[in-house]
Amino acid sequence: MNKTILVTGATSGFGRAIAVKFAENGYTICAAGRREERLNELKAELENKYDAKVIPVVFDVRDRKQVEAAIADLKTKVDRIDILVNNAGLASGLSSIDEGDIDDWEAMIDTNIKGLLYVTRQVAPIMTRQASGHIFNIGSTAAKMVYKNGNVYCATKFAVDALNQAMRIDMLNYGIKVTAIHPGMAETEFSLVRFKGDEERAKGVYADFNPLKAEDIADIAWYCANLPAHVCINDLTVTCLTQATSVYSIKEADRVKNNG
Repeated sequence: MNKTILVTGATSGFGRAIAVKFAENGYTICAAGRREERLNELKAELENKYDAKVIPVVFDVRDRKQVEAAIADLKTKVDRIDILVNNAGLASGLSSIDEGDIDDWEAMIDTNIKGLLYVTRQVAPIMTRQASGHIFNIGSTAAKMVYKNGNVYCATKFAVDALNQAMRIDMLNYGIKVTAIHPGMAETEFSLVRFKGDEERAKGVYADFNPLKAEDIADIAWYCANLPAHVCINDLTVTCLTQATSVYSIKEADRVKNNG
């Protein structure tokens, strides 16, 4: 049976890498995002390279009406949704709580929390009717430890962590798996968005590090999705070798290497 995965935020970063990984392995890909041009480029790439079936789903997770309409339309095109990846998310700004930009706060809350809820509310009933499925929630090490000036972003990712736990409980009776993946430093468009297009500042975040790549998270999602039916990984925190938490990390050059 051909399986179907819906990935939000599929136009870049983790979402795009996950779409590629699952297309490579025979899934029908429902690639969701705001940037229609990028979704169409992804569709052409995956169809040409893997002969995959790809359905672009254009909506902004922050807009409840768009989400409802898009998922309603999607249900006319696919018979089931086996996997949902709640990946769409962002950080905006890096300010202390007394100097924070409220527009930044609202963008993070609307995307990282409300957007995740809007999409899950539309897809979870599909899975409960199937009595099967797997929901992935992409969090962050910021869900585990707050860092300086991370305030609202960290709060949104703490919320994702809590919602993941709640979903796992709520979906238990239906045989639906729920997994959180909490990545640490990863070289994607994340910092570019946080610093509002400042490429030099964004690159500086990863200087002298060997950070995670989007493909690393895609590999982890694939592993979790292919465990035996009776096994569910509820929660994973993943960092590069030189990062322990959202606060503690070292530069690659400072790592003590045992040459003995």
